Amino acid sequence: MTYYENENTFNKSMMLKGEEAFHNNYEEALENIKVQFGRRYTMIINGKYLNTIETFVHTSPIDSRLILGYFPSGSSKHVQQAVNAAKKAFESWGKTHYKKRIDICRTIAEIMSRRKFELAAWISYENGKNRYEAIADVDEAIDFIRYYSKEMENNNGFAVQTKSAYPNEKSKSLMKPYGVWGVIAPFNFPAAILIGMSIGALITGNTIVLKPASDTPIIAYKFAEIVKEAGLPDGVLNFITGSGSKVGQAIVNSEDTAGIVFTGSREIGYRMTKEFSKVRPRPVIAELGGKNPAIVTENADLDKAIEGITKAAFGYAGQKCSACSRVYVQKNVKNKFIEGLVEKTKNLPVGNPLDSNTFIGPLINLTAYKNYQKYVKLAHRDGGKVLLGGCVKKDGDLKYGYYIEPTIIWGLPKDHVLFREELFLPILCVTDYEGLDEAIRQCNDSVYGLTAGIYSNKEEEISWFLNNIQCGVVYVNRSIGATTGAMVGCQSFGGWRDSGTTGKGTGGPYYLIQFMREQSQTIVD
Repeated sequence: MTYYENENTFNKSMMLKGEEAFHNNYEEALENIKVQFGRRYTMIINGKYLNTIETFVHTSPIDSRLILGYFPSGSSKHVQQAVNAAKKAFESWGKTHYKKRIDICRTIAEIMSRRKFELAAWISYENGKNRYEAIADVDEAIDFIRYYSKEMENNNGFAVQTKSAYPNEKSKSLMKPYGVWGVIAPFNFPAAILIGMSIGALITGNTIVLKPASDTPIIAYKFAEIVKEAGLPDGVLNFITGSGSKVGQAIVNSEDTAGIVFTGSREIGYRMTKEFSKVRPRPVIAELGGKNPAIVTENADLDKAIEGITKAAFGYAGQKCSACSRVYVQKNVKNKFIEGLVEKTKNLPVGNPLDSNTFIGPLINLTAYKNYQKYVKLAHRDGGKVLLGGCVKKDGDLKYGYYIEPTIIWGLPKDHVLFREELFLPILCVTDYEGLDEAIRQCNDSVYGLTAGIYSNKEEEISWFLNNIQCGVVYVNRSIGATTGAMVGCQSFGGWRDSGTTGKGTGGPYYLIQFMREQSQTIVD
């Protein structure tokens, strides 16, 4: 059996008393990449670098005056070129021995590991993550590559010898790739999610057309360069930038696209799934967000609950599909819990994510910035009490970015839109409950079912929660994140109900088989 170890850069640095080196490496990377600001990037189709007349400007959410680069605005024509190149490359890549594919993927991981601080620096500039979140994003991407390599190896490429129906027959079952996959990635984990989805398709023998979020295309471009350096044949990965309405839609519309892997909103994911099935049934692996609850019982360690909920609600400004956005606290401990939660959140540093002290950086773009203000106004209008936050940050250079305050709201009806819709913002709604069964009913009263957490030191309550909560990822008494922080190979990450289409999580033992279809082979002597 092959094993692997999670990258976990910062924690390992702390354990080895190398924190100073960690910060020095990150600061050096921030300085080194500045020479590339304003670069004009290309698409990569069949190994060739393509420009377009029409481009879009890529700026940083840290400071909208900062131009990180210019990217091509792809069209349906470019998508079809990429699909054709991927289809041609599949003729050989799909037949390449799985051990060769593993070797290339492991080389990709090694290159990324050597360049992790450079990649993390780009993530900070591209989507506003602080250094700890940015390096964790890169680490998770590397973990996905190594974990999926291990899974392919341990499962012998997913080939199983089966019993013989007759004495003169030998039979076996093999999982084989589909063909060309569209990979449509989000902005919030531009390394981890994008690369995890891409490697899932590639290592199983498929070829891909990769479309990154327009807010975070540079990391995707760097990944495309790295796979080329690692020896991935031309045409196996094709990189296209542009709008979702043009490029993403064209990937879905192409009859030669064999499958789609997507992370994004429920609305877009469901529309995509419906449209993709019009031609014929085709696989869609989609993670579609969450409205993730945490329960605090009267038997909880309140300090641990406050710590875990604060991190889960406000890490990366709430822009995670697993972010905690609603809390149900038992009535007789609500005052003490809320007091502690407000005090803890009040002390979270908001500011430029390049500063080592910053916990909460900017929102990703102007749309998110306006949505934050809209939802805060809605809370006020509908009788909610804003216990903390609710304002944008305009002091100094923060006025040039999309900075806001972490916000805690009390007193809204439990069926209010802020309790039900995924906001993707640092807005946490809190309410109380009498009995645990009531709290779990409220948790389950949602179209989503991604993550959930509970804080209790009573075994009966924990057991009741685990047996009745309807989510794909659940945590008990977790101080590092009430609903967040899944580690590859440790906690498979995938949702139930409207949070996903397959019920099989990333970074888990059932993920890769989704990119393949079974073939039964029988040979008669």
